[in-house]
Amino acid sequence: MDNSNKPNNKRKPNLGNNDPQNKFARNLMIWIFIGLSVFSLVLMLQNNPQQDTKVTYSEYKMFLNRDLIEKAVITKSQLNDFEFKGTLRKEETVSVNGKAKQIKTFTTKLGHVDADTEKVWEDKGIAWEYQEGDSMFWGTIFSFLPLILLVVLMFFIFKRMQNGGQKGIFTFGKARIRLLNENSEKITFNDVAGVEEAKYELQEVVEFLKDPTKFSRLGGKIPKGVLLLGPPGTGKTLLARAVAGEAEAPFFSMSGADFVEMFVGVGASRVRDLFEQAKRNSPCIVFIDEIDAVGRQRGAGMGGGNDEREQTLNQLLVEMDGFEQSSGIIIIAATNRPDVLDPALLRPGRFDRQVIVDRPDVRGREQIFKVHTKKVPISEDVQFDILAKGTPGLSGADIANIVNEAALLAARRASDKVTMYDFENAKDKILMGIERKSMIISDKEKEMTAYHEMGHALIGILIPHCDPIHKVTIIPRGRALGVTASLPDEDRHSWSLEYIEAKIIMLMGGRAAEKIIFNNFTTGASNDIQRATDLARRMVCEWGMSELLGPINLSNKEEEVFMGRDFNKGRDISEKTAQSIDNEIRRIITEAADKAESVLRTNLELLHFTSKILLERETIDREELDIMLKGEELPPISKQQLNAIKYMNVILNNGNKSNGNAVANNVENNTENNSKTGNNVDVNISGN
Repeated sequence: MDNSNKPNNKRKPNLGNNDPQNKFARNLMIWIFIGLSVFSLVLMLQNNPQQDTKVTYSEYKMFLNRDLIEKAVITKSQLNDFEFKGTLRKEETVSVNGKAKQIKTFTTKLGHVDADTEKVWEDKGIAWEYQEGDSMFWGTIFSFLPLILLVVLMFFIFKRMQNGGQKGIFTFGKARIRLLNENSEKITFNDVAGVEEAKYELQEVVEFLKDPTKFSRLGGKIPKGVLLLGPPGTGKTLLARAVAGEAEAPFFSMSGADFVEMFVGVGASRVRDLFEQAKRNSPCIVFIDEIDAVGRQRGAGMGGGNDEREQTLNQLLVEMDGFEQSSGIIIIAATNRPDVLDPALLRPGRFDRQVIVDRPDVRGREQIFKVHTKKVPISEDVQFDILAKGTPGLSGADIANIVNEAALLAARRASDKVTMYDFENAKDKILMGIERKSMIISDKEKEMTAYHEMGHALIGILIPHCDPIHKVTIIPRGRALGVTASLPDEDRHSWSLEYIEAKIIMLMGGRAAEKIIFNNFTTGASNDIQRATDLARRMVCEWGMSELLGPINLSNKEEEVFMGRDFNKGRDISEKTAQSIDNEIRRIITEAADKAESVLRTNLELLHFTSKILLERETIDREELDIMLKGEELPPISKQQLNAIKYMNVILNNGNKSNGNAVANNVENNTENNSKTGNNVDVNISGN
């Protein structure tokens, strides 16, 4: 459909003092006021450089009779009298307000000046001149000018505090709205992937804003509010920005924390101001991010109904659906804690529609990889479907982070393109932690770590229902001395009993390997024991997977007081049942440990063989594990590393700079001709 001739009905929101023309006029008045202040100050300094000392007529006669006056300036005022400003030949001491003062200039008033007076001045040798007096009007103006400027300054400060839109004592009740303007980066639904259902629900809101009659002609009403629910990083805020980019309507954005302030009543005032501005610009969209900061369940905590947060929530409930209908205003809110929201906020009429923005599935992750790599140069060996399968459970923000880390790793290698090798390293960095190669570990401790990690890996390979092993490393990552990473081939939405038991057996595999080889235990299994115990407890208490206790929910989670729950919650199970729970958990963990030890003892030679290779290479991936299980020798370098070298700018041994393609071919030939030692080929290259 061609929209080239469609008239542009996009309205500019009315934000009062936030309008650019109002800002320009206000700034112009500020500069005019500053200019007038400087001008008046200069005039005052010029007209009154130093105030002359006023003397009485008797003192003037004394100066005159003693021939002390050298020169004088006579000014006639509007009252037909004369002001005599004299300069003495030398400093004289006079009494001013009862205090002695040395003066050189003085001033006094003369009733009249005639020819006789001038004859006396001439006889005394005084040089005098006449000057025109100041206008009474301008004199009055200049005398009152400081007071006028002070009043104008106070009025300006008061108005700015009240309506200026900036921080001040009268702006606490103003909503801190962020407006998405035309200069902002425009995001559309094409920039959002992996949440197709949520996009479909929000597309309806966009169509209503563009053509309200499409729905109203059939008696339908657009939802007043849309609540976006989902874990962190799944794209809730990005969806709201996409709605702003698609809809030709004003888009106001606020955070739930922006309503809450230390002063009582400020939050409710900001809610009123937000909806007043929205009504002036309806139809429009109001987006409230992290609404759980202000929308938590009422009646909890120590404040009761007088809590400031509850007053803010009450005002929000009234504005969304009260006696005064807010027609044309669509509220979009986002939160990752829907369980703590007040039920009155979730009812139809306020948030009519709740849109789940969950973690993407494998197809969604593939689309997200493609969206985030639009501006990234990608090599031919990158396969997004494999990357999507290897990142189960990751959110859109996690995938964006992987793409960014891969680009940084490629730039660090002086590569022209981002390869699959970079993506794999970036994925390992995100999932397993950053490598700590500088950490000094003794040979004995490294050997124990190798057997521990290979115990996990072999159990994951030899026991059915386990997730496939992705990579095993004894290079310290994060806070762990070694890591065994397993990734499922497909997304799992429910876990079976066999799968959970296999996970527990795999977790106990590292400890079993330590017992078999060294007849000792280390603290390296602490996290494994913790995770296994948590799984076993949930099997017994939540999932009903214990034959002894049956399908009964025995979990006793302590709810937090400030989430709208009771202060004291009694224990729901007896002492005998609690003892049975402990016995069942111990039985599950013990049987899993015995099973892991039995499997490893049966494959003891394989454990020794794979652990020694892991000790040499320090890192073994899934492909290399499969080769070792087949009894074949490992290649010195992987295909991913070869492809990565092709796009590197490398320096050869002779010092000449060359493209990595020829170097990669040379390495591949050396690999084929190399004896099957299992060691890496020395490539002799360094990044530029």
